[in-house]
Amino acid sequence: MSIRVRFLAPVVLLSCMPGLSSAQQVSYFRSDHGLAEGTTHSIPAALDDAHLDWKQPLPSGHSSPILARERILLTGHDGNQLSTLCLDNRSGRILWRQSIEVDELEKVHAEGSAAAASIATDGQRVVSFFGSFGLLCYDVDGKPLWSKKLGPYRDEFGSASSPILFGGKVFLNEDHDLDSHLLAVRETDGDTVWQTPREGFTRSYATPVIWSFAGKSQLIVAGALELVAYDPSAGRPLWRLEGFARIVNTTPVVSDGLLYVCTWSPGGDSDARIAMESWPVALTQWDANHNGKLESDELPAGEVRSRFFRIDLDSDQALNEVEWGKYARLFELAQNSFVALAPDEHGGPPHIVWQYKRGLPYVASPLVYRGKVYLAKDGGIVTILDAKTGKLLKQLRAAGAGNYYASPVAAAGKVLVASGPGVLTILDADSGEVVESHDFGERIAATPAVADGRLYIRTERALYCFGN
Repeated sequence: MSIRVRFLAPVVLLSCMPGLSSAQQVSYFRSDHGLAEGTTHSIPAALDDAHLDWKQPLPSGHSSPILARERILLTGHDGNQLSTLCLDNRSGRILWRQSIEVDELEKVHAEGSAAAASIATDGQRVVSFFGSFGLLCYDVDGKPLWSKKLGPYRDEFGSASSPILFGGKVFLNEDHDLDSHLLAVRETDGDTVWQTPREGFTRSYATPVIWSFAGKSQLIVAGALELVAYDPSAGRPLWRLEGFARIVNTTPVVSDGLLYVCTWSPGGDSDARIAMESWPVALTQWDANHNGKLESDELPAGEVRSRFFRIDLDSDQALNEVEWGKYARLFELAQNSFVALAPDEHGGPPHIVWQYKRGLPYVASPLVYRGKVYLAKDGGIVTILDAKTGKLLKQLRAAGAGNYYASPVAAAGKVLVASGPGVLTILDADSGEVVESHDFGERIAATPAVADGRLYIRTERALYCFGN
């Protein structure tokens, strides 16, 4: 895949734009863990025309709106043009748009996007990531500061993990079929500080989180089968914890000192496991040409054949014993599980406080709010657990069916969940009852954002702002 890139002239639509304070709190995907903290404003009473402040058409994209004081930061793409956008939160007007054009977009899932990763900002810099190119950094007025080419990655589903900021570094985790790694670059110039290989890890799309306790901070990355903590300063692994799904899309959540990790992927439940035959048995059954390998047309239709591309790591159009064994191990060890973890006082692997294994989401990250855990599973199944004990409190159906890609968010006593087909459901956090729903009639993959009584919903076509 070519990554030759052309930088396009920036589009600046306002000549006088309020800058962000240098003291602006760092903001990136799930940096607030889904909570509109400190807000004293209620969210809109209804999602109707009377409460719609503005609607701004956007290029296609799945990145979640990142709020930074008076600004909203997103990415999008129009064909091979990849854009970083900054909007005014009061009017929805585009303040600036910086675009690059690549010769070829990375391959993505049928329901994915070439603009999937959300932006990270520290109030002075705006960092965006596109798997088709790499990292891009601008100042708050849209002036290019630096760029860093990365990839292309071996992964037909594309890249979705978002960059995060901590301690003057940009962290980016890229788990794919080959060459999985965790990268740290300097915020100021994009130079690599360290890059740690993640050997044995296969494709996953979770965004890292920072877990701080006892005066120390750890960089937590959830990936295939394992949760790993790293030293943010040097990239050294600190501990590993096994017992997770073979593909991880959800981002962990930190709340009241605990770390909540939810992982689920098909074939990892005890009553519906996917398994692969041993290599000798597979050769005996299917190696029709007796060359000691397995071509795609030799395999029966099913779980292995449908995953042929990702298992064929050397791309020679045939599976060998090493490739077969790697994925057989993934299926064998995969465990779909949701755990609450307490830190180890000596810096070792954390302790499991409780574990839960039903109603787990595939993509939508968990939410912890007012002592409860909220999970939004495909089909609109919402599970509510006690955050301290893991006890099931309630299970209900949201108004929208279909897949759930957006993560739940909370504010002012309400919990919001959005379905992929475009239905937003608002729950009362105390009763768990549905109080409002709205069908946008447009796909939703981005996580909603809430601030100062305004609710921001990004669909496939536009960004909506509802207010009181």
